[in-house]
Amino acid sequence: MTKTTISVIKADVGSVSGHGVAHPELLDICDEVLNDALETGLLNDYYITRCGDDIDMIMTHRNGEENEEVHKTAFDAFMKATQKARELKLYGAGQDLLSDTFSGNIKGMGPGVAEMEFKERPSDPVIVYCCDKTEPGAFNLPLYRIFADPFNTAGLVIDPSLHDGFKFEVFDVMEHRKVIMDCPEESYDLLALLGSTGRYVIKRIFKKNGEIAASVSTERLNLMAGQYVGKDDPAAIIRAQSGFPAAGEVIEPFAFPHLVGGWMRGSHNGPLMPTSQEEANPIRFDGPPRIIGLGFQINKSELVGPVDLFDDPAFDPTRQQAAQIATYMRRHGPFEPHRLPSEEMEYTSLPGVLTKLEDRFKKME
Repeated sequence: MTKTTISVIKADVGSVSGHGVAHPELLDICDEVLNDALETGLLNDYYITRCGDDIDMIMTHRNGEENEEVHKTAFDAFMKATQKARELKLYGAGQDLLSDTFSGNIKGMGPGVAEMEFKERPSDPVIVYCCDKTEPGAFNLPLYRIFADPFNTAGLVIDPSLHDGFKFEVFDVMEHRKVIMDCPEESYDLLALLGSTGRYVIKRIFKKNGEIAASVSTERLNLMAGQYVGKDDPAAIIRAQSGFPAAGEVIEPFAFPHLVGGWMRGSHNGPLMPTSQEEANPIRFDGPPRIIGLGFQINKSELVGPVDLFDDPAFDPTRQQAAQIATYMRRHGPFEPHRLPSEEMEYTSLPGVLTKLEDRFKKME
């Protein structure tokens, strides 16, 4: 059977009244472009959503990962949406597009990309997470809990199909290198890396037999552009059930609003708040950081769904806790740990301020 590919490609190309909400007309333009690709047979199905000011295009097809035509379709959609954003004088029009010329692969051009190719199971649940106002390392803690923590994922203990554990592919985004680590065998070594969320990020997770389980967009715009142009706002694809963690186990880690880097000007730590699509509007101090979760069934390379997973009153206490944490962190103002540590501020606007003071520093005796 021909394999199915899921491609999630996202970008911020303009928002209304600051960095909060992508304009509906931009999503309509992306829908027109993807619908044309559907009619030509390039895509089998698609779903477009947004998290804050980011447009997330979820596409299914049979062309494999890093397909030039699929990537160009996404790029064209973002370019046309950027034109409309400029006409409407939206804020940050074309922010995530580092070039206006497609070069064969959208990776490295600004938009974030998470993809996976697999042979469909008799029943294939897939969950897509989309974030705003945070960085790829925001997925480190929840993905570890989903695929390596038996206190979160009971299947690691009681399900023979999960008992052998998983393999984690970790990127060092500063040194442009990667490592693959086995869990549970190397859990402590893996945690030694994953705790440094600004440098080491999970890219993919596999079963021990090599079957793909999860994929994350890991593009860091500040490292590409050499200056602060956004905080990356990652997306992730996770397979669930029948040899993978159950859907409930994939969702459970987000009941804890853990601290992530990003928020205002990409320069602050704050709680990751799970919300419905409708409430994915980071308004307070451009935040706090948001995540939405969409549940699909994959059927012959088409999307059945989605279920808006965080549109659930069981997450109300999490949102209340996130709001309280946001208030607590905000009270620190420009002080750490609310503001990111100095090494994380290197690509923000702060160095421009410090440069003015450089000549005033004198060596101490």
